[in-house]
Amino acid sequence: MEHKVQTTSAGREIQLTGRFTFADHEGFRSVVQILEEPDASRVVFDLSGLEFVDSAGLGMFLIAREAAERRKLQLVLKGAVGQVKRMLDLGRFDALFTIQD
Repeated sequence: MEHKVQTTSAGREIQLTGRFTFADHEGFRSVVQILEEPDASRVVFDLSGLEFVDSAGLGMFLIAREAAERRKLQLVLKGAVGQVKRMLDLGRFDALFTIQD
C-alpha cells in the first residue's frame, strides 16, 4: 500500500493505493499519526486507488477509527470500488464509518 496526504480546506485527505494487507502494518502507523496532528478535524481516506484489502487491512481501519474517536475527528471512507467495497460491505463498515461513494 502506498499513501499520499493532502491538506484541504475541509481537513486531511489520505489517498491509499495498491494492496492493503497485514504487510502494511508498520507503514500504516505513519498514517495513524496524521490523526494525532492537532490541526486535523476531519480525515478522509480516499480508497478509489485501493485494489485489494484483507482482514488485517480492515482491522487497521478500525485502529484509525479508534484514534479518530480519541481526538473527536470525523473519519470518512470514500471511493471504495470492487473487492474493497465488497469487504467494507461484508464487514458492515457503514455502521462504523461515514462511507461516501
